[in-house]
Amino acid sequence: MKRLLSILILSALALGARAQGNIPLLDKVQGQRVTFQYTYSLSQKGAPFTPVTEGKVTVEDNAYILQGLGMEVVSNGTTRWTLDREAREAMVEKVVAEDLFTNPALFIGSYKNYLDRIQVNSSGSDSLDVTLTLDAETKARFVLRDIVFLPREGKSDFSLDEKSLSGYLITDLR
Repeated sequence: MKRLLSILILSALALGARAQGNIPLLDKVQGQRVTFQYTYSLSQKGAPFTPVTEGKVTVEDNAYILQGLGMEVVSNGTTRWTLDREAREAMVEKVVAEDLFTNPALFIGSYKNYLDRIQVNSSGSDSLDVTLTLDAETKARFVLRDIVFLPREGKSDFSLDEKSLSGYLITDLR
């Protein structure tokens, strides 16, 4: 009975453990081109609801294409274009470090800087569920699934020719 209790306690600790070292699946995607489905949620103590976003990401190094909430975000690593194709609107901004707390594409590339704030909820060969503590009352949860490795093709896919946005209302915040 003591042995069973010990096994259960150790299993519970391992499942909700803080990331002490590297997260193997995230290490594997470093320097690769990958695509995956994601679910992102932000919970805040005392908040009446937890917003949830789902979508798809293709990422290579710090460049990415993110699709979710009817929007498409294209970034070459320094500039980010947020497109609402239905409304024919685009916003252009510089990428900032804080974006990684809400962006699964940026999170996977810089997770090592926040190991002491990451809890691995579960990890598989093509999926990962982690919680990132932002402050005492706020947590971001990233669930990455269906991770597929693609051939590296360079970053031209992650740049946007603004001439292709003819007829769009463009707001440039750079």
